[in-house]
Amino acid sequence: RLEIPLPQPLQPGGTAVITMTYGLILPQMQAYSNPNEIRPQIYGYSERQLNLVDWYPFVVPYQPGEGWILHNPWFYGEHLVYDTADFDVTVTFTDGTSPQVASSGAEVASESESSRRFTLEAGRTFALSISTLFKVAQRQVGDVTVYAYYFAFYDAPGEAMLQTTVEAMQVFTEKFGPYRHKTMTAVQGDFNDGMEYSAFYFISRDYFNLYDNTPKNYLVIIAAHETAHQWWFDGVADNQALEPWLDETLCTYSERIYYETVHPDLVDWWWGYRYFEFQKAGFVDSSIYEGGGQRPYWDKTYLTGARFMEDLRQRVGDEIFFAFLKDYYTQFVGKRATAADFFRVFRENSAADISDLMAEYFQKNY
Repeated sequence: RLEIPLPQPLQPGGTAVITMTYGLILPQMQAYSNPNEIRPQIYGYSERQLNLVDWYPFVVPYQPGEGWILHNPWFYGEHLVYDTADFDVTVTFTDGTSPQVASSGAEVASESESSRRFTLEAGRTFALSISTLFKVAQRQVGDVTVYAYYFAFYDAPGEAMLQTTVEAMQVFTEKFGPYRHKTMTAVQGDFNDGMEYSAFYFISRDYFNLYDNTPKNYLVIIAAHETAHQWWFDGVADNQALEPWLDETLCTYSERIYYETVHPDLVDWWWGYRYFEFQKAGFVDSSIYEGGGQRPYWDKTYLTGARFMEDLRQRVGDEIFFAFLKDYYTQFVGKRATAADFFRVFRENSAADISDLMAEYFQKNY
């Protein structure tokens, strides 16, 4: 946390320019780690790639009456909260090389032959993954260019990642609302995790290794999940430390929406494969700090949350359910939403009594 006192107060609607010069000390990513014991490391480098995520200073959101929203990191889950910003990033290579650059933003003309310039409007984050070993495939979805970056000998899972991303974008655009950017980039991560950023996501190399040339595996599941974060994280943001279910529950249930639309014969398989509890998970609306460990946190925030969404859908029917999700997205796209906002929009779309579901799944009364 860095605090910069201004020479005079900044008036509403006013601007201040802060110029910072700094260096990055890049750690080597741990080759293999158990995510139940050690938080997967995305920022840094391996033998095959360099990843820059949350790598620049940014102004955290300010909430009147509460102050700056900056939570402490935790062993799992995400703790940072983002408002939208415009990004203009130039990457210059000083050693004469010209590696592949996977980026959150669209590439635009650069002033120098040794530089690459990328821009992203109204994004939450800006991520880069750089490698001399990337293979690249791309596809068009309307006016959006979708990129897939992956390593040699992973052509089949790389194509599956690209295909799933394209299909999921088409499904979620129809069900939730328009995608906000001109590019979408999916990258094979040389670490054990999947992670979303604006117009960009990583999928773990382990899911590439386990891909079996069918839609019945985690590579396809997680590709759909991370693509959904472009609606439930980049589009509609939330306080990921205190109310992580607002994006993770919706993204997990978006997997189900993807499968019912693209692979309808696999919906029952998806529930059986994806949804399981090692113990009574607890309430969906838990913060990352009361998760009780990585596995219980997943069970509550992702899986039990998806079960709640299914019960809510069954209660009101598809027409009202999808009208509600589209309305929620439309009202809060580019903004941050709370659980109270979520249920307010629901009640604007349905008069159904869901008090029993609220008592079963939630610890707070919204």
